Amino acid sequence: MLAACAIALYAGALAGFPASADPAPIKLALFDFELDDFSGGSGGVAGDPAADLKRLDEVTAEVRKLIAASGRYTLVDVSGAEGEGVKDRTLRQCHGCEAAIALKLSADQSFLGIVTRITRTDYVVQFQIRDAHTGAIVLKQSSDLRIGADYSWFRGARALIRDHLLNNS
Repeated sequence: MLAACAIALYAGALAGFPASADPAPIKLALFDFELDDFSGGSGGVAGDPAADLKRLDEVTAEVRKLIAASGRYTLVDVSGAEGEGVKDRTLRQCHGCEAAIALKLSADQSFLGIVTRITRTDYVVQFQIRDAHTGAIVLKQSSDLRIGADYSWFRGARALIRDHLLNNS
């Protein structure tokens, strides 16, 4: 009887507290998507550099919109970021330096998105998120796109974010 009263009293005391408070949004430095072209596209075979850059900007904007709307992340402004690879979109080659750049921007995590063009119709869209404090990879996902064109980058990136980042519990 005494135990039942103690349990009821304890449960009543906890009733005023929410069962699970939502964690604070993670501050995320989302850098511009990059193109890693193995197709010979830089020589004009598979792609037009100006069109490629436009597509990458569209993909970046869509991913930022999806992630910001989720409420799970607060996007940190990366427009003033400095460091090798930021402006020329070659962070993929710096072996994790984006984490240190994100930390300088007061972010908790860095986000790097890459479109790899294999042939004119084969692409891989991927992203990786690193802990800005340790540089450790928190999440890395990729999706192969076959028989597509550069307009499919947008669709592939959106599906990756929706299915593997935002629906990841």
